[in-house]
Amino acid sequence: MMMPSIFHENLFDELFRLPNVDDFFGKGNLLSGNGTAGMMKTDVKEKDNGYEVAIDLPGFKKEEINAKLEDGYLTVSAQKDVNNEEKGEDGKYIRRERYTGQCRRSFYVGTAVEDEDIKAKFEDGILRLEIPKKDVKEVEQRKYIAIEG
Repeated sequence: MMMPSIFHENLFDELFRLPNVDDFFGKGNLLSGNGTAGMMKTDVKEKDNGYEVAIDLPGFKKEEINAKLEDGYLTVSAQKDVNNEEKGEDGKYIRRERYTGQCRRSFYVGTAVEDEDIKAKFEDGILRLEIPKKDVKEVEQRKYIAIEG
């Protein structure tokens, strides 16, 4: 491990640094960045006949992504299992790293929308969903329970 320069980097950041997920997935993956681990960056665009949703999922394969519609909620989840092993010439481990991660987002699309109505396409690390506008009832407001302490 190289020592950080006292003029260009914070020594304490390097000492308490967590393992770099870029080593597992490469730069620009879903789990890299400052404080954005596990977030699915999403754009929602309203159109005349529906909504277009684009979810960034770089580093994931189509088989690792799941979209499910239940009780009016569209839930998109992605899961990654990585196992990196390196052995020395004598067969002993010099490094073993394992990573399992999952991220999930839910969107209320209404109970009138059916599975067949939603079109999904995964290309270049972006999941694109086309969701039609249908008769949507107002979403019930959540009521929070006070926590004493």
